[in-house]
Amino acid sequence: MKMFALLSLLVSLGLTPSAAFCCANFHRRDVGLTTGSRTRVRSLQMGLEFMTHYEEIQLGTDHGMSVFDITDQIEAIVAKSSCKEGTVTVLSKHSTVSVSINEMESRLVDDIRQYFLSLVPPHRPYLHNDIDYRVGPSDWPGGDEAWREFRRTQPVNTHSHLIAMMLGTSECIPISDGAMKKGKYQSILVVDVDGPKSRGIAVQITGGK
Repeated sequence: MKMFALLSLLVSLGLTPSAAFCCANFHRRDVGLTTGSRTRVRSLQMGLEFMTHYEEIQLGTDHGMSVFDITDQIEAIVAKSSCKEGTVTVLSKHSTVSVSINEMESRLVDDIRQYFLSLVPPHRPYLHNDIDYRVGPSDWPGGDEAWREFRRTQPVNTHSHLIAMMLGTSECIPISDGAMKKGKYQSILVVDVDGPKSRGIAVQITGGK
């Protein structure tokens, strides 16, 4: 009950459940971790100091739909943060850019492009692509005339938004013993469906060190 009360207090102060658990769980015992036919018994005494670390990665993307592997950059940020146990959240700061975990293999990348562009063809009569009918914010500087000038510069990109929604815009990866715990063939991929542009990826690490 004391642990539950402490977790509730930390969450009420604004911490995510995973961060609250990491902060409260100073002593942990892991028993019976099975690897193949062997069983390991491990006892850990954890006196970790709560920490957070934030960085952004900047990417210059290519025309159309492009895929980038940012695993090495994320691993470097995790190492720099000195986080021992926790999570790293990777978030796209754009509504037409996705973050996804999958294998980075050139022919698979081509399949990703072909599949999603056939699933959501760029030239369907999407309502969002009717730029002249987009309604601007009431407080737009210069009023509606200035808004009309601005929207003429905007891309016809409804398909990009829809593909980004399907792929998702963030991933959360566990950190243990100071390293991300992901599969051998899993890479952290950034998929830009509306390039070329300069893109920002937010990286937030929360846990104990």
